Amino acid sequence: MGKKLYVGGISYSSTDDSLRNYFAQAGTVESATILMDNMTGRSRGFGFVEMATDEEAQAAIDMFNGKEFEGRTLTVNEARPKEDRPARSGGFNRGGNGGGRGGFRRNDD
Repeated sequence: MGKKLYVGGISYSSTDDSLRNYFAQAGTVESATILMDNMTGRSRGFGFVEMATDEEAQAAIDMFNGKEFEGRTLTVNEARPKEDRPARSGGFNRGGNGGGRGGFRRNDD
């Protein structure tokens, strides 16, 4: 099994296919994915490329880290495993003791 690489500094106009084609210069690309922002639908500027072998992954790091791709300088390194994160609570947490509303006092003098 190959290695997954983190690729940062990706141009917002880049596509999965353009990233795949670029990294194919280093060897067989198993997958290439640019992460997209759910709210805007725009690239988040980073993604992941999985190379077929460890040797090809190292070749890609050596070839592309610090190099320009579609107008931006890439950061390429071995992807770290996704860390387990605590579950996020839904809703808005104000903290404190209930966060009441300001009172309205009417002056009936």
